[in-house]
Amino acid sequence: METTTFDWSCKNTWKQSAKNTAWCLLGCAIGDFGTILFFQLTEIPFPVLGIMILAIINGIITSIILETIILMKQKFGFKNALKTATGMSLISMLSMEIMMNLTDYLLTGGAILTWWVIPIMLIVGFLTPWPYNYWRLKKFNIACH
Repeated sequence: METTTFDWSCKNTWKQSAKNTAWCLLGCAIGDFGTILFFQLTEIPFPVLGIMILAIINGIITSIILETIILMKQKFGFKNALKTATGMSLISMLSMEIMMNLTDYLLTGGAILTWWVIPIMLIVGFLTPWPYNYWRLKKFNIACH
């Protein structure tokens, strides 16, 4: 049985996967932070877990919307862009969203945006799926952008 080694040292792939991950993070953060901020400002009584689940769902939706728009600007048709955006980065988006919200929960008790927690959430949200995005790009030459 032959084993192959995977190359984790390609600087160009790390750079491209970082760019892809950053676009995903932007899309996720818009929906996620927007949801948390809405509940924080309106003070609507809603369970923290419920807010966090809504934030994850909205983050994934806004990420798919942003990625679809980016792909359409790259001359994809709408249907193909939407299919690509939903299919190629769902694992990345889910891991990103779950870890961002877990970080928020562990540091603030959940569903609270403060000036100091946002950068930490973004860093964790970026670092979590980045190796997966590198692997996917390197192994299959598949990216969402």
